[in-house]
Amino acid sequence: MAHNEYILTLHCPDRPGLVFAVSKWLVGHGCNIVASDQFGDPHSGRFFLRLAFVGEATLGALMDSFVAVADRYGMSWGLWPAGERPRVLIMVSKYEHCLADLLHRARVGDLPIDVDLVLSNHPDAGYLATAFDVDFLHLPITPENKALQERKMLAEVRARGIDFVVLARYMQILTEGTCSTLAGRAINIHHSYLPSFKGARPYPQAHERGVKIIGATAHYVTPDLDEGPIIEQGTARVDHRHTPADLEAAGRNIETQVLARAVRYQAEHRILLNGARTVVFR
Repeated sequence: MAHNEYILTLHCPDRPGLVFAVSKWLVGHGCNIVASDQFGDPHSGRFFLRLAFVGEATLGALMDSFVAVADRYGMSWGLWPAGERPRVLIMVSKYEHCLADLLHRARVGDLPIDVDLVLSNHPDAGYLATAFDVDFLHLPITPENKALQERKMLAEVRARGIDFVVLARYMQILTEGTCSTLAGRAINIHHSYLPSFKGARPYPQAHERGVKIIGATAHYVTPDLDEGPIIEQGTARVDHRHTPADLEAAGRNIETQVLARAVRYQAEHRILLNGARTVVFR
């Protein structure tokens, strides 16, 4: 029989015997580990593990049998076929650089995702979706229709089997209910090195303060604006010669790189939540 490759992630209270228990389960199903990352956090007292392994067992059989192991140790866990490409919804407003970068990386195989839908509160990015043969949905946002439009977005998520959502410079604040529905499944790119310079105009703020480093932050979306668990960050050195336009141009490059890395980590199941922080197995 051909070997199947899987990815297992888990986290639970740290205690002796966790790795042994998982290894014993794998051996019992004739499986072999091909990659392993683990972390025991002394501050939270929790243990985190990501395993890639191969075997002849089916996904269903493995999931059914692992329930007993997980219950015994209080594990939160997930198990996926390693080659599975998650279905992704990208949301964007008028800044198109992150969207264009993600669409290109997905098309050439640099990102293991299938972009199923591009959604925007403006019509501007429709041409990009068309160029990459991706569905485009324009949902204009006003204070009066915001809740209705978000319900339409979530209906698309359910109908299309979307695995996670990427806010690629989507300049709208999602409602608390939507954030809760998408908890751990919505990634935002913030155009500053959080927690500094929040809001819509970080580069003029940075220029006024004479910063020497600019950057970008990819984080999970939560009801607390720009304060979700941080997934990835990037920086670049600048100086007094840089104008606000120079800072913004440099920032665009950082944003695309940081967001692409965060999307890859999510697609490959490399991120585990640790309270308000993340464990990222690169």
